[in-house]
Amino acid sequence: MEIWINPACSKCRSAIGLLDAEGAEYTVRRYLEDVPTEDEIREVLTRLGLEPWDITRTQEAAAKELGLKDWPRDASARDRWVRALAEHPKLIQRPIITADDGTAVVARSDEAVRDALARE
Repeated sequence: MEIWINPACSKCRSAIGLLDAEGAEYTVRRYLEDVPTEDEIREVLTRLGLEPWDITRTQEAAAKELGLKDWPRDASARDRWVRALAEHPKLIQRPIITADDGTAVVARSDEAVRDALARE
């Protein structure tokens, strides 16, 4: 199991705390420092069953600068969104847990973290 975190994020710290409390084995990826490639983002999206705009933090300054709210949300724009996430990792919703069974969850709640733990 791997968890993508920003240490400054309270939801990330909460998820780590719950994983620790449950004795889970996991790897931490500080995705602002170890930035995921476009291919890694595509893989996580497949595992999540989501589109790039579903995991984009649209209120971030970079999102506003890029004008993301006006970008199309369809297959023709998918690569553009993925590229934006790779170039501006702060836009990636967090934390994301990739489970050993090949799935992933956006773990913004204790329930989502427990869901990831149940997939081991």
